[in-house]
Amino acid sequence: MHYLYIIYSKTIDKYYVGETPDVENRISQHNNHHFKTSYTKAADDWTVLLKYQCQNKKEALFLEKYTKRMKSRKFIEKIIKNPEILSDILKKQ
Repeated sequence: MHYLYIIYSKTIDKYYVGETPDVENRISQHNNHHFKTSYTKAADDWTVLLKYQCQNKKEALFLEKYTKRMKSRKFIEKIIKNPEILSDILKKQ
């Protein structure tokens, strides 16, 4: 089981999109600066806004890359409000 996740930091007013088999552990790693060169090291108040279950790692990676390629805050906010968009994206791949 793998997940696409979207987290948000109020401190820096930014979103981050990632994939993992364990969202809770990953958020803890982001907040504790486990990833020294990561984009998320700029804050320690990341909260989960979306946890989308995927069939496997391949699907989660596809959605992560697709979302990041969009380079759009508005697109991320649309996904958070309507996660079904992700199902539609997977159907079209």
